[in-house]
Amino acid sequence: MRKPKIVILGAGYGGLMTAAKLQKTVGVNEADIKLVNKNDYHYETTWLHEASAGTLHHDRVRYEIRDVIDRNKIEFIQGTVEEIKTEEKRVILENGELAYDYLVVGLGAEPETFGIKGLKEYAFSIVSVNSARQIREHIEYQFATYNMEAEKKDERLAIVVGGAGFTGIEFLGELTNRIPELCREYDVDFHKVKIICVEAAPMVLPGFDPELVNYAVSQLEKKGVEFRIGTAIKEATPEGIIVGKGEDEVEEIKAGTIVWAAGVRGSSVIEKSGFEAMRGRIKVQPDLRAPGHDDVFVVGDCALIINEEINRPFPPTAQIAMQQGEVCARNLAALTRGKNDLETFTPDIKGTVCSLGDDDAIGIAFGKKMVGGKASFMKKMIDNRALYMLGGPSLVLKKGKFNIF
Repeated sequence: MRKPKIVILGAGYGGLMTAAKLQKTVGVNEADIKLVNKNDYHYETTWLHEASAGTLHHDRVRYEIRDVIDRNKIEFIQGTVEEIKTEEKRVILENGELAYDYLVVGLGAEPETFGIKGLKEYAFSIVSVNSARQIREHIEYQFATYNMEAEKKDERLAIVVGGAGFTGIEFLGELTNRIPELCREYDVDFHKVKIICVEAAPMVLPGFDPELVNYAVSQLEKKGVEFRIGTAIKEATPEGIIVGKGEDEVEEIKAGTIVWAAGVRGSSVIEKSGFEAMRGRIKVQPDLRAPGHDDVFVVGDCALIINEEINRPFPPTAQIAMQQGEVCARNLAALTRGKNDLETFTPDIKGTVCSLGDDDAIGIAFGKKMVGGKASFMKKMIDNRALYMLGGPSLVLKKGKFNIF
């Protein structure tokens, strides 16, 4: 009897967890499993803000996929996915193609610019290891060259962060730790530096506990962050951004660095492949399969799941993606053994923590609010737990965060 072919697209949190669990539950004689990823490494998306600010080396946020998968059970293919042909059950790669019986789509996210003019050309996005390196090096270059000009331009030291969601706030927290170091290194007056956060929504961290939000804003303002809430970015230019609160009230903010952290969408491959989607995300069935495609599972940023309590989508977090990977693996194991009674996915939100730098954070865990060092400790434990779930104790020892006091 022919072994079913399982192809997993993407080695993010969802795809890699699917692979890690599958290799423990499905034998080599039960299925032919392939994992496809653009890079030969997995990177911790939730750590990219640290690499972008320069508070954590970019190599710390990534590890090789071969450190996680059992290559006797899973074949790793480094390649870029261009299209999924569902009727033919084929995946088109940049350099070849793969046939599948069961497919897992975990292709991750892309920046969502909402059509704002100039963002793609003049703003950075925190989306990959290389983009994080680019942001860090750009900011350092601005500081390094500030004193070299005959006429010093203070706008060179202005940093605009678009978005006050999790990514934006966590990046700001790291920036406020990094800027004093850069000022000392390059002999720059700290008071010349401007950090401005622009958010179109009426509040910071929408949906988060207001008391904790107030703490976060207060802490960041003490370290020099200026918040422009209820203010939309209208356009990005080579000199900075144009913002406004309405159609008529507009203002130019000159800045040497613009970082866009105000939204992501699912993979553009989803729409190119003909799936019914919303901003690159498929509203999956309870068992994580794509509607109308019983052989296609979707996990991570590409999966859209509605929180029935508030009738809004669950945010595409690493926590949820990893839980999806576990359920997806069990459902694939069942299908390979001829069972059609699949498990339903229900997110189990154990808590949420938002860092404000290396030694500060806000969060809710096990129903309790926490701030400061206690929340920061919890954040690092969550990061280490994710490493443990994917790669066991050896990966924690290799990449874990132990500067917890």
